[in-house]
Amino acid sequence: MEADRRDFIKAVTVATATAAAAHTVSAMGAAPGTAAQPPVRLDGIEAFAFDAYGTLFDVFSVTALCEELFPGHGDGLAQRWRAKQLQYSLLRSLMGRHKDFWLVTEDALVYASKSLRLELTQAKRERLMQAYLTLAAFPDVKPGLEALKRQGLRLAILSNGEPRMLEAAATSAGIDTLLDTIISVEEIKIFKVSPRVYSLGLERLQASRTTMGFVSSNSWDINGAGSAGLTTFWIQRTTGEPPEELGFAANRVVRAITDLAPLVRG
Repeated sequence: MEADRRDFIKAVTVATATAAAAHTVSAMGAAPGTAAQPPVRLDGIEAFAFDAYGTLFDVFSVTALCEELFPGHGDGLAQRWRAKQLQYSLLRSLMGRHKDFWLVTEDALVYASKSLRLELTQAKRERLMQAYLTLAAFPDVKPGLEALKRQGLRLAILSNGEPRMLEAAATSAGIDTLLDTIISVEEIKIFKVSPRVYSLGLERLQASRTTMGFVSSNSWDINGAGSAGLTTFWIQRTTGEPPEELGFAANRVVRAITDLAPLVRG
């Protein structure tokens, strides 16, 4: 039984690490077989809810600071930190032992540092955690949101993130004024891909499954939203990244957030 448990944890870690690594390149191109689809319009969309981390904000923009603090280990630390962050959110949801995403992120950083045998002093720990409040936005984010806003759509973040984290990152990226609301899983104390999270988005935006589009660059998140019955848009940021084999493919696949406006009513 203990061996089975170790095999399960190892499998989850490898899977999340692979997913994290796939997002290190924001090439915007689409792979053969999963190419971005032509701009076929979708009528009836009145609002969009966006995932935050990996979709709006580049979680690997912390890599430079990781490298500054731990020369030669920056990329490895950033990758393992993200992989463990995802794994811990999944495991805490399954365990029914919720911690907010700030604390989960800190726990993941501590583990990643220990696993790489890096000395994480309190000062370095604080600098790396603070970096999560000012993550860089992808270049398509602000113009993409502005185009949707001009069309009169309601826009929101729907994220695992803790409210203070999300508000700080949105302000730092200069997109806070484009958002109608920021929706955090802290309202219900469970992480994606629980169907309760996606239902929360519908409730807060006062939208239906046909009038709200959910947008993420994380295919596992798209599958979670699709399983909950939402209309989904996968931002395939990395050339060659295949969709997850979970049975709930995106309704539309695009390369960038700027591709969304032509798909909905003008």
